[in-house]
Amino acid sequence: MCLGIPGEVVELHPEQPDLAKVNVSGVKRLINIGLLADDPPKPGEWVLIHVGFALSKIDEAEAAAAMAFLEGIGQAYEDEIAALRGSLIE
Repeated sequence: MCLGIPGEVVELHPEQPDLAKVNVSGVKRLINIGLLADDPPKPGEWVLIHVGFALSKIDEAEAAAAMAFLEGIGQAYEDEIAALRGSLIE
């Protein structure tokens, strides 16, 4: 199962404007924000991530609700976070 997971944008990649460093439950990784070119996220904003792409911007309340739901479903969430940790950039 692949999940959409909320992440907070930490910084934009200075050399590649379609990439951003995002914090997902303490795991930081680069994601592609190219699908949000019409309204790109800024540091401090939240995005919904699926397979390395930001699909939409969400607010902090939506992010918190999504994380609570994901934590509640158990193993699928743990598997997704483990996959993110495997691509840790910091």
